[in-house]
Amino acid sequence: MFKGSITALITPFVNGKLDEEAFGAFVDWQILEGSHGVVPCGTTGESPTLTHEEHKRVVEICIEAAKRRVPVIAGTGSNSTDEAIALTRHAKNAGADGALIVTPYYNKPSQEGLIVHFRSIADAVDLPLIIYNIPGRSVIDMSLNTMTELAKHSNIVGVKDATADLSRPLQLRQQLGEEFCQLSGEDATVVAFLAQGGAGCISVTANVAPRMCAEMHDAWVRGDYDGVWRYRDKLASLHEVMFCEPNPAPAKYGVHLLGKCSSEVRHPLLSLSEPGRGRVEKTMKTSGLLV
Repeated sequence: MFKGSITALITPFVNGKLDEEAFGAFVDWQILEGSHGVVPCGTTGESPTLTHEEHKRVVEICIEAAKRRVPVIAGTGSNSTDEAIALTRHAKNAGADGALIVTPYYNKPSQEGLIVHFRSIADAVDLPLIIYNIPGRSVIDMSLNTMTELAKHSNIVGVKDATADLSRPLQLRQQLGEEFCQLSGEDATVVAFLAQGGAGCISVTANVAPRMCAEMHDAWVRGDYDGVWRYRDKLASLHEVMFCEPNPAPAKYGVHLLGKCSSEVRHPLLSLSEPGRGRVEKTMKTSGLLV
């Protein structure tokens, strides 16, 4: 259903406000560069600092700009089940192709609580849902048994796995088969994730290198493994520098260097430091993204 290089989109701001024009143009550029899908309002989109109205508007602009050329998977997660249902319902009504829903953060539900949370959303909104399992940010880790139980629901179609545990995609593939869509949440290990049964990656690096990321996935599908290795090696330093400081400050600065938007982020995040700016610019030049 969802596969390839799917960009976890930044959200451009200018003087503290959502830059709607820059965002719409950025979505269009991503698609023209070959991205196989886009995710508005994920972590990289600074969803925790968006107001509800801004969140909804970002999803709407993304869908309008995408024009059905690639899937739009809207970030609609929350640590409140009712809030997640409301955001997911809005995404469906706006025309999203799916929703990415993070495991509830801070309140630390049990595995049974996770089942109730995700089933409640899936029951309330008829839309393909991707579980977003990221223990490093949400504290809780959804077990494979819990995921297998949730996959019985027809609307729960896949997972974004940001655990960096490369045994998981193979184990889950053995339990659920190829139809359950497994997407990597870790750019640096994406090739290994594909080899273990994954279908694609929700990528931070694709913000600055959409064509390279997409072409690497295209090479994988063709069975051009020499091409995959070349892209893997070329992208490695970009993957690293995109997390030299808290995400999405490095990605936003990189997109700014490409002339697509301001590098502005919202507090409590800070704009990239001077050393960080130097690292991002140098790496993008070395990778051929900047002349």
